[in-house]
Amino acid sequence: MAAALTILARERGGPNIARQILLMPMLDDRTPAPDPHIAPYLVWSYDDSRTAWPALLGDSAGGPDVPPTAAPARLKDATGLRAAYIEVGQLDVFRGEDTAYATKHSGAGVPVEFHLHRGAPHEFDSIGFTSDVARRAIADRVRVLKSL
Repeated sequence: MAAALTILARERGGPNIARQILLMPMLDDRTPAPDPHIAPYLVWSYDDSRTAWPALLGDSAGGPDVPPTAAPARLKDATGLRAAYIEVGQLDVFRGEDTAYATKHSGAGVPVEFHLHRGAPHEFDSIGFTSDVARRAIADRVRVLKSL
């Protein structure tokens, strides 16, 4: 929702968004083929994504006419979007789409802080909130929020 709102605000000329803060975001309605390397560690599965996107988009999910305000990975050009903080776990279904989204922003000159948390599944911060990786991620989030 935060990514889509940022795109919509750019298209409409406002309101001004301070920063995109995207935590393990689900961005692409075109669910990829399962990655067997992460399959045993999934908290949110590929099947979950194949259920969620049609719940939002109906029959258009995965089709050619989905706008980036519904599925932000469909964005062609990130020029003019606000700076982004993006984080995802290495063992997360969203890893590929989040990495690609960060790269798209960076390639358009949008400042990006991107964290790929080694060995972490989706919602790692809720599952192991006292783990080192969760503490580091939360500290980064607080730092980014305080910088606004």
